Amino acid sequence: VQLVESGGGLVHSGGSLRLACVAAGFTFSEHAMRWYRQAPGKERTFVARMSRYGEVIDYLDSVKDRFTISRDNAKNTLYLQMNNLKPEDTGVYYCKADGYPSWGQGTQVTVSS
Repeated sequence: VQLVESGGGLVHSGGSLRLACVAAGFTFSEHAMRWYRQAPGKERTFVARMSRYGEVIDYLDSVKDRFTISRDNAKNTLYLQMNNLKPEDTGVYYCKADGYPSWGQGTQVTVSS
C-alpha cells in the first residue's frame, strides 16, 4: 500500500488549499478513505471520511462547512478541499485507507493569523 499526499502549503487565515492523496497497491474503490491531521506536539486526529462510493461522509465537527472530502476512483485519488482556513487547522495532513495500517508521508499545512 502506497499513499502519497500533496497540496499543502502556507496560507493566511481565511485562505484555501486542496489536498490530494494518490493511492497504489490496493483496490482503491473497495475501501473507505480518511483524512487525519497532526498538529505540533499533539496526537494525530480524524478529520474526514468518505465511504467507497461517497454515499457516507463524516467530518470532524470543527471542519464541517469548511472542508469537503471527495474521491475519484478512476484516478485512485482522494481529495480534501479546505476553505476558510484557520490557524488551528495547522498540521501535517495524512490520508489512510480503511483496513490497512499504512500511512503516507503527509503534507504540511500552515495557516498564519
